[in-house]
Amino acid sequence: MPFLSRRQFVHALSGAAAFAAMSRSGRAADYPSRPIRLVIPYGAGGSGDQIGRPWVDKMSSLLGPTFVEYIGGAGGAIGTAMVVREEPDGHSLLLGNGSTQVIIPLTSSNPGYSVGDFRAIYRLINSALVFAIHPSVPAANLRELIAYAKDNPGKLSYGTPGVATGNHLVGEAFKQQAGAPDIVHVPYRGIAQATNDLVSDQISLVIAVMSVQLQQLSRAGKIRLLAVTTEKRLSGAPEIPTAIESGMPDLRYEGWFGLFAPRPTDDAIIDRIAQATRLAMADPALQASYRAQGMEPDGDSSPDKFQRIVEATSASLAPVIKSIGLSNL
Repeated sequence: MPFLSRRQFVHALSGAAAFAAMSRSGRAADYPSRPIRLVIPYGAGGSGDQIGRPWVDKMSSLLGPTFVEYIGGAGGAIGTAMVVREEPDGHSLLLGNGSTQVIIPLTSSNPGYSVGDFRAIYRLINSALVFAIHPSVPAANLRELIAYAKDNPGKLSYGTPGVATGNHLVGEAFKQQAGAPDIVHVPYRGIAQATNDLVSDQISLVIAVMSVQLQQLSRAGKIRLLAVTTEKRLSGAPEIPTAIESGMPDLRYEGWFGLFAPRPTDDAIIDRIAQATRLAMADPALQASYRAQGMEPDGDSSPDKFQRIVEATSASLAPVIKSIGLSNL
């Protein structure tokens, strides 16, 4: 086989690069070439379903045929890891959240994927965690709750949907920042059981995703909502102050759900999905459906903006995970 001259070698490399670029460009121009699958890494009927299905319905008219596939298990890790192994051509997407994209990679020794295996596309919604107490606890706001916890060490307990959830990490951050380490964590299999125990005065406090149900219980006088963890008050519950307003400037956490694709996915495909999603999120009916569930739709997201949110979530949670010994479980 004859050796190539330097000029021939460089020319061959340039041709190969150009061919690869044309190939990627061709894939983007033809996208989508078959139905798009949105993997929801949980079972049907949960919050992932309520968020993902409206997006799928919109994409069917904006991009092309789109469908949902539920792949639950291991707190969302199984479905998430499966998407990583799919062809990075935009036809298999993930509905991810802070747990699947940040907490599981930070706390699990072998989840089947890493934080860097995905590209953020678009944040669909963000949701607040809320501090809800039983009316028997003598506190009308977060400051009074902290004072009561310090005066009554070991008397308060807080419920969450489980160990290493965002709720749990916020609860531990609250204890650290408040200087009240004796508040006892009570993990449940889900927030519904924790809420039932709060209403029946079996536990003192629940840290839960804001929902219509919690607002109804508050209006009925069965619980009291003290503060939310977002930077600004929720448009659907403007009467509830933020933790920042309540004297805890570093207690900030926004739960979010959004679209992700495997890391090698072409920029043009990512941008096309993001642009179609932005059009969908401008629909007032879609916005209203999310807000009715206690969620805030994001009408101004983008791949870069969403990526920064993911990175900020990781930076804020990593120290808490390390301090309470949840790394490499």
